[in-house]
Amino acid sequence: MHNLIYTVSRIKEILNADARLVDEQAVINYIVTDSRSVLVPENSLFFALSSHRNGHEFIKDAYSKSIRNFVVTEKKYVSQYQDCNFILVNDALTALQKLATAHRNQFDLETIGITGSNGKTIVKEWLYQLLATDYSIVRSPKSYNSQIGVPLSVWQIDTHDTLGIFEAGISAVNEMETLAEIIQPQIGILTNIGEAHAEGFSSKKEKLTEKLKLFKETALFIYSPDYVEGINSEYLPGKRKFSWSGIQGADLRIITVKPVKGNCRLQAIFEDKEIACTLPFNDKASIEDGIICWATLLALGYAPAEADLRLQKLTPVSMRLELKNGINQCSVIDDSYSADISSLAIALDFLNQQNQHPKKTVILSELFETGKNDLDLYTEIADLLAQKKVTRLIGIGSHIAEYASLFKFETQFFEDTHAFIEAFPALQFNHETILVKGARRFEFGRISKLLTQKIHDTVLEIDLNAMAANLQFYRSKIQPGVKVMAMVKAFSYGSGSFEIANLLQFHKVDYLAVAYADEGIALRKAGISLPIMVMSPEESAFEAIIEHQLEPEIYSLEIFNSFLNAISEHQVEYPIHVKIDSGMHRLGFDENDIEELSDVLKEEKRIKVQSIFSHLVASGEAEHDGFTQQQIDKFKRISSQLDNVLGYKPILHISNTSGISRWPDAQMDLVRLGIGLYGFDSALTDNRGLQTTMVLKTTVTQVKVLAAGETVGYSRRGVLTNGGKIATVKIGYADGYSRAFGNGVGNMIVNGHLVPTIGSICMDMTMLDVTGVDVKPGDEAIVFNQEHNIMELAKQINTIPYEILTNISQRVKRVYFYE
Repeated sequence: MHNLIYTVSRIKEILNADARLVDEQAVINYIVTDSRSVLVPENSLFFALSSHRNGHEFIKDAYSKSIRNFVVTEKKYVSQYQDCNFILVNDALTALQKLATAHRNQFDLETIGITGSNGKTIVKEWLYQLLATDYSIVRSPKSYNSQIGVPLSVWQIDTHDTLGIFEAGISAVNEMETLAEIIQPQIGILTNIGEAHAEGFSSKKEKLTEKLKLFKETALFIYSPDYVEGINSEYLPGKRKFSWSGIQGADLRIITVKPVKGNCRLQAIFEDKEIACTLPFNDKASIEDGIICWATLLALGYAPAEADLRLQKLTPVSMRLELKNGINQCSVIDDSYSADISSLAIALDFLNQQNQHPKKTVILSELFETGKNDLDLYTEIADLLAQKKVTRLIGIGSHIAEYASLFKFETQFFEDTHAFIEAFPALQFNHETILVKGARRFEFGRISKLLTQKIHDTVLEIDLNAMAANLQFYRSKIQPGVKVMAMVKAFSYGSGSFEIANLLQFHKVDYLAVAYADEGIALRKAGISLPIMVMSPEESAFEAIIEHQLEPEIYSLEIFNSFLNAISEHQVEYPIHVKIDSGMHRLGFDENDIEELSDVLKEEKRIKVQSIFSHLVASGEAEHDGFTQQQIDKFKRISSQLDNVLGYKPILHISNTSGISRWPDAQMDLVRLGIGLYGFDSALTDNRGLQTTMVLKTTVTQVKVLAAGETVGYSRRGVLTNGGKIATVKIGYADGYSRAFGNGVGNMIVNGHLVPTIGSICMDMTMLDVTGVDVKPGDEAIVFNQEHNIMELAKQINTIPYEILTNISQRVKRVYFYE
């Protein structure tokens, strides 16, 4: 929300568009592109964007949430909603960008634009920390840097802002010019140029050239010559340039980088003098991002001594929300590092995704440096919490407590974090979802620790944004109108239960599929309302299946008759899914069963065949394409027979993850998306286009130095012939790390080094050969991540990624990240 007044009539003029306006003076403060994220509906303008999904499909949902102002491209909706304002445009995204540009043009605002492959968001947040004492700063929320995210970020600019810091990301050519026009940066910062989002470009040079278009009109360009190789320096943007490097000549020439007790001391040559600074981090990525911030301060004219003082005070940036298991069957969303209105709205949207508990509690500190007076600020927060149906607020800080009367639901207030911690034993937290959201100075990490279950030091981290991106990747491959069934069987391939299902429900998949009834029941109890197919229904579970409105797979006449015996004689059209065996020869009706099945279906009115489906055996393997085509042809023939008998059209589906990628003509009415959601598809070269969703990590328990010839582990199978050093880490075969990884077959990453296992894998521990590596107890060991990926692990022990994932035991705690 900002101080400028926009009426819907004025926006129509800005967009130079046709319109049907029933209230020309309706005031617009908020832009909505997602019907699930509505703050103040009466002052919101909904843009029906079309990307992977047609945004017009969600007009009904937005209307139900009291939005009455719309920008659309399809005229038919105008007559359907007579009490609404409609602005008609040729392209809704272009209109959104045009409106944001017009808004940007209202302000003579100094602006920093940041782009690159990695580090954009961290650099932006650290610059905010470094410059906040000198400027009133508006910045991109989280990593809002896309064709949609940039205009939403720029729309935040208000009259009191004196500096804007916006990041811009692109994934294809011809995207940056539009973002440059919206941001209009006077200062440009280029971060690391890596391989991220490389699939949209023919070469690294093409990607760099596109990114540099952001800085075409900048007065100051801050960059490293290491990242602009192949670009003639005469063609680099910026009326003035400031460079930094550790390997070649630059305005800021880094000469030494020394770790010092968890910090990093940097020395450099600047203006022919030696200067230094200390960064409170020592990992490679943070050091590079810190150097970029150092270069920016110097380029802006800050004295080296002042820059050093500010850089020493940098604090970690957590751009991701963490969802963890909490005490007393609670779920805890940890966002304890920052607090502002924009990030609060994002966190509350994530809170609303979580349906496992009806009670939703927010623990919120007072907010600072928002540019608003307290009354306006806490009125807006109170409205936001009410809109998001928060059940209880626990406010921390004297300022928020002064406005307790604004919050029309259960509240408690504490002077500071210490007062809350002292009162904690008497507070009641049971079966609820708790969002912990606090400004850094309140040290809400202490509160999060109180609420979070003590966890095993071996943790599986699941990136929900990456999973959502993978869903969108496959949606981009399917034809309009084709539905998506997401496979969440086997604890969502080891990644979680309701946490994953809630994400998929939020992103509006059409169906979920589980293996057994108890998996579906658990999802129903966690608030999942999507249709759920049970793929291996047991006769003993039929009563529970019906009670919880689950939909069984019917794969034989025997199981069909058993299910008919279980349902009431008064039941009408209970949904079932008929499985055809087209070649897998696992479960399903054979072709010679179809006549008898047809006879039963003709007479039986208590059931409805919701879908007919089959399973491809080798859709990802070209050598079996002939057989795959036979399966598709056979399925079409049999399903056609059943269609004729039923007298209505059931959903037809045969395509799995690899089928989506390689067999577009087999999409039919629905596709079943399984392992692709989790970042793996045998039909894609190196999983190109997919994101890694999971990281498995553990910690070092003890480090030992052994003499030559000493052995390690059971049966003395590990031998250090020349002596060396071993580290014991907290993961074993009871956690799902197979014994097959023992004796040097497997590897883990410790402090940047890939080190082999030594000796046999134990039930709860594994030993690593860390000879020559600086390691101490408490250090992190990565079992798999994006670089050391599951595909490699699977090859090491001659298995498949499915088995690696599903073997991760329940005692390994799952932590979910959402940005």
